[in-house]
Amino acid sequence: MAKFKVKNARLSYPSLFQHGTYEGASTGKHECTFILDKEEHADIIEALQSEISKLQKTMKRKAKNICLKDGDDDDKPEYAGKMTLKAATKKRPLVIDRDRTPLIEADDKPYAGCYVNAIIGGLWCSEKYSPTIGANLDGVQFYADGEPFSAGGASADDFDAFDDDDDEDF
Repeated sequence: MAKFKVKNARLSYPSLFQHGTYEGASTGKHECTFILDKEEHADIIEALQSEISKLQKTMKRKAKNICLKDGDDDDKPEYAGKMTLKAATKKRPLVIDRDRTPLIEADDKPYAGCYVNAIIGGLWCSEKYSPTIGANLDGVQFYADGEPFSAGGASADDFDAFDDDDDEDF
């Protein structure tokens, strides 16, 4: 099984420290999506597509769920003009900083929107339920800050200032 090294990819929907959730239930997997620039990542995209083609030929039915997708087929603006690669693992992947020191969830990185390097431990196929070609997530390395996709929460600047005379409006 071929390993793939993905460099300088934007991170989306990371569930690296806890199992991912879907509609409130645990997926039982650590997972994330990598956003790949079609030009900058052309070599890795081509290598992944080649491996996907090989796996597809071993399957009795055409895979409907494939880990590598054209971002233009999605309605998310950050995916436009890009390719996306979803990868997952049942055990917690290695998550490290630029200097290769381990990261924990409290470090607040990596986060959705930052840039990372990743090791994909190979692709696999299954026809058990729905024909699928997936990617194994082995590790993620924080590479650089990026504009967070969802900062979440509120700041004091989101509120209007009031003085005691304004209390009668409530």
